[in-house]
Amino acid sequence: MSQCVDPIVGKILAGWRYDISGIAPEMCSDYEQHFAACEHCRSRQRLHRTIDLSLIALASVSAGVFLLAFGVIRHFGPRHAFWLELAALAGFALSALIWLVVAVATPAPMTVVDAARLGARHVHDHLPPEIRDRLPEELRMKITGS
Repeated sequence: MSQCVDPIVGKILAGWRYDISGIAPEMCSDYEQHFAACEHCRSRQRLHRTIDLSLIALASVSAGVFLLAFGVIRHFGPRHAFWLELAALAGFALSALIWLVVAVATPAPMTVVDAARLGARHVHDHLPPEIRDRLPEELRMKITGS
């Protein structure tokens, strides 16, 4: 495993879970330069974002399974259906709460938005000029960032 090129900055970034989205722009550029130069911190940042997105995906799947269980219980109506339905709804509520906590406490939503913006920019750049010119100006500004 590679070592950080600047251990002091690396420890600061590790304390922030490699999230520089909420810091001042003048400080952000210094940390972005560090990420550009340091493979160790870049890989750690990717690992943290992968964990964050995986937790959100797992909580979403879990919530879906609990809703499916609720629907199956409603459909078949077994004995003690009320308690089973209550347990399924409690599981859904817990999954939704976990999803919300992860989404609020991590920069994962911003990572997804940035990825979507890059994808939209890629599609926009490959559109024929006659279609690209028909897009509203405000949409073009959001996509291209300029």
